[in-house]
Amino acid sequence: MKINNIGLTVLITVSLAAILTFLNFYHVLEVPDIALLAVRWLAIAALFLFGLKRKSLTSWILISMVVGAEIGHDFPEIGMKLQVLSKVFLKMIKTIVAPLLFATLVYGIAGHSDLKQVGRMGWKSILYFEVVTTIALFIGLIAINISKAGVGIKLPAGVHEELPSVPPQTLNDIILHIFPENVAKSIAEGQVLQIVVFSIIFGIALAMVREDKRQPMLKFTESLSEVMFKFTNIIMYFAPIGVGAAIAYTVGHMGLGILVNLLQLLMTLYVALIVFLLGVLLPIALIVKVPIKKFLQAIAEPVSIAFATTSSEAALPRAMEAMERIGVPRKIVAFVMPTGYSFNLDGTTLYLSLAAIFVAQAAGIPLTIGQQLFMVFTLMLTSKGVAGVPRASLVILLGTAASFGMPVWPIFIILGIDELMDMARTSVNVIGNCLATIVIAKWEGEFNPPVELAEPNTARIHNLEHIAEEK
Repeated sequence: MKINNIGLTVLITVSLAAILTFLNFYHVLEVPDIALLAVRWLAIAALFLFGLKRKSLTSWILISMVVGAEIGHDFPEIGMKLQVLSKVFLKMIKTIVAPLLFATLVYGIAGHSDLKQVGRMGWKSILYFEVVTTIALFIGLIAINISKAGVGIKLPAGVHEELPSVPPQTLNDIILHIFPENVAKSIAEGQVLQIVVFSIIFGIALAMVREDKRQPMLKFTESLSEVMFKFTNIIMYFAPIGVGAAIAYTVGHMGLGILVNLLQLLMTLYVALIVFLLGVLLPIALIVKVPIKKFLQAIAEPVSIAFATTSSEAALPRAMEAMERIGVPRKIVAFVMPTGYSFNLDGTTLYLSLAAIFVAQAAGIPLTIGQQLFMVFTLMLTSKGVAGVPRASLVILLGTAASFGMPVWPIFIILGIDELMDMARTSVNVIGNCLATIVIAKWEGEFNPPVELAEPNTARIHNLEHIAEEK
């Protein structure tokens, strides 16, 4: 059976199940429960067939969400027992945090230690990254405070999570908490901010030593980051089970009503990202006179890859090629784009501020404006170490929750729709980094239109030579 035919079958069966469930819920048409159950599981069987044909991790994660919601609704006791699988997934993700942050930050800082060559681009890039990502954080903060998507969610019965005792902190306590006294202790306690501070200082120190002393450690951090990317990819094979179990547990405990809060959170993120694109990135593009039409055509492919794979890293090679084609010199692309993948993940930073406040709202923890601003300040640092791999932002979110004494159970709720959220924020990450390369190139006065590229592509040279030979 062709994929198109399977897709049509899935569309028909899912639509039929949704329509019958809707009509029965509003008492427009009385449908026996056993018939509704049969239709829903028939639709799930069609989804399974579709997943087997597509062989895509993203497809299986989306399918597992539907299966998890159905199990939680039809068999709540089984759904609640599946919580252990989602906990296994989250524990596996937590193991990534320290090595991932250390490797990406140290390599990102020390890997560009020749200040004579990259001095101007360095401070301009960091300044631009900080301004744009800070705006993104505040947009996320404002959006979740307006929508209040987490308000009204109740702690599931039977969940007795022991929270750390968090006494009132003075300014001195807050400042002292930022700096690690023992990096091993910080790693063991999951203190993300302290790990970031250690990594930044370590990276600066590494950049200051002789080349022969720096290179071995630089190669080690590069290798470590690559290993952690692969480590994350291995863990993500368990993602469909973890995500399905998380939403089965959530629906089993709270009922389908919880999906209203999830939809509200999802819509809050999408609206906030659209506001960021139209209210921040578009004006920047217009101010620096970016050729909007050519820019959109150039980024269409890498953004599509990022959306489908939910991985910024997967889109990096094509994005770099696209920026070279549009007129950004290779030396600027090679510096700004990889650096931006550690320091300029606009969509992820917006999501982190939004999701962190959602966790507090769901847990019923009131946060003052000052506390929220301090959380944003923390995320300004922690978000810089987020790798462009699927669901890596969960690592930072878990660390932030632990640092501020917030419970983890609301993150289980977010996990149920994290795939849908990751698609949007990853796409914005790629758009933001592509625009950043053009902004820095314009700032340096080295942006060249496509016809004036110093290094035309090989295929074009070959075609011109072939035409000349024929003449």
